[in-house]
Amino acid sequence: MNVMQVLPALQSGGVERGTVEMAQAVAADGGRALVVSAGGPMVAQLERAGGRHLTLPLMTKDPVNILLNAARLARLIRAERVQLVHARSRAPGWSAWMAARRAGVPFVTTWHGVYGEDFPGKHAYNAVMAKGQRVIAISHYVARRIASCYAVPQARLRIIPRGVDAGLFDPGQIVGERMHRLAQAWRLPAGARVVMLPARLTRWKGAEILLDAVATLGQAHSDLFCVLVGREQGRGDFSRALEARAAGLGLAGRLRITGHCDDMAAALMLADIVVNASLKPEPFGRSVIEGQAMGRPTVAFDHGGAAETVRHGVSGFLVTPGDAAALGRTLGAVLDMPQTERMQLADRARASVLEGYTTASMQAATLDVYREVLSDGAGR
Repeated sequence: MNVMQVLPALQSGGVERGTVEMAQAVAADGGRALVVSAGGPMVAQLERAGGRHLTLPLMTKDPVNILLNAARLARLIRAERVQLVHARSRAPGWSAWMAARRAGVPFVTTWHGVYGEDFPGKHAYNAVMAKGQRVIAISHYVARRIASCYAVPQARLRIIPRGVDAGLFDPGQIVGERMHRLAQAWRLPAGARVVMLPARLTRWKGAEILLDAVATLGQAHSDLFCVLVGREQGRGDFSRALEARAAGLGLAGRLRITGHCDDMAAALMLADIVVNASLKPEPFGRSVIEGQAMGRPTVAFDHGGAAETVRHGVSGFLVTPGDAAALGRTLGAVLDMPQTERMQLADRARASVLEGYTTASMQAATLDVYREVLSDGAGR
């Protein structure tokens, strides 16, 4: 098959990662995997995966440029003999939808998030993502929102969760040197216990409430370090605010803000607990399944995608969203858990991921959607 994926740019994040993963799957299946975007640092990764990148200024939301991009994409679809167009974002989605109609090829979309409707016209702008012959939702939470707000019938809706590379995120593959290097870089003393929040450093990801929760543990767990792993968007104002908050809570020496990490599998192995404390429901929450794949005890707020990927008391623990005291109690209980129980939890957590949340299963399910649309005229 000859598939064109369309997105704003290849910078970093879950949308971009999913795009590269599907390009790899199409190429491995013997097809041609084209990706059209404004470019970015992940172009090289895409090409290593077997995909081909075509550059267009698709980050624009200007209506005139969206129309111009539609004409450019239609020419590319014809020139490259594209059989199916897969849009992963709204502004490029409008251009891709119009281009697919002009070229007479099927159009598929993936909803990677839950879009806001807080401005006039926003609902109509979002609605292009509901126009696919097949509409892919990355979780049941997202699927419910699509079905209720955009009237997408079940016949066109497909739920395909995100996945992790089970070979990359495998605790058996992590050598001590990789962990030691990170521990040194992050100034973690020998014997320190770590509660880790792997997420972009923005307020809604819940770093403040995690600090509040850790502070409730008091001296009973004075060896616990709070490690925030993720890139900050801005000039460091939020980092400074977190450091001030930690100082006020008596945690000044036990907060580490690491920035971006290129070796998340080794980073997660340093964690005694992995936390997802997002204040708004996550559409999916890939860090949750990455933590579980590494056999780490995972604690998440009970909403959004995390409520689907964490089986409370089996593969991790769910906590009332926004409740710092409840989060603190759960952290304390996990830290006090006997080693045998921790090992059993680790086995169950990894088994849960291998059962339904791997990159391979996501790729196979999406290829099935492509074949379904292309067969028997289903896409027309």
